[in-house]
Amino acid sequence: MREIIFADRTHAGQLLAGALEKYADRRDVIVLGLPRGGVPVAFEVAKRLHAPLDVIVVRKLGVPGWEELAMGAIASGGVRVINDEVVNPSRIPTETIDRVAAAQMEELKRRETAFRGRPGAPDVKDRIVILVDDGIATGSTIRAAVLALRQQSPAKIVIAVPTAAADSCDSLEPMVEEFITLVRPVYFHSVGQWYGNFQQTTDDEVKELLAEAALHEPTGGG
Repeated sequence: MREIIFADRTHAGQLLAGALEKYADRRDVIVLGLPRGGVPVAFEVAKRLHAPLDVIVVRKLGVPGWEELAMGAIASGGVRVINDEVVNPSRIPTETIDRVAAAQMEELKRRETAFRGRPGAPDVKDRIVILVDDGIATGSTIRAAVLALRQQSPAKIVIAVPTAAADSCDSLEPMVEEFITLVRPVYFHSVGQWYGNFQQTTDDEVKELLAEAALHEPTGGG
């Protein structure tokens, strides 16, 4: 029987927010969710901390024919992260990576416009960024997000996730000022194994959560 820690993403976000209380009511904090699944988690964190909520869009580069296997990821600002552990043994040619990246860039821009009303990433210069996802498996997606955010010179980046694979934590922790996770198992099969309800989050749900968060955004935020 699989072990369930979180009822759903809302529950996970509420628990995660409890580990981030020291960032509550600070005007220099912004919470960024990774669409789609990270946004319901980030929404609960932003609500608890009284912080503005936004998104940073990252697209996984799936191996052709095995799209669930990430050979890398792209993010706003032209950032591209390559997963050498997948690319090198499989001898995936650069032309293939370029082709997949070009297709995913179109989707990235579409989502940025759909979620934020315009393409591009939020302004995080000199701010404390709490970067939230529903979990981390390989880490290629959130690694691309961190690299994209670094280009804007934030004051601090905090990765905060309900669950993450232990080896991914080890590789990501040196990239950020703080790394917070509630469940860090050595044997990690998938993010969904820790959730009772892990249904896919839709674009409409992301838009609704962002709109609701904007209504309650603190004065001087965002």
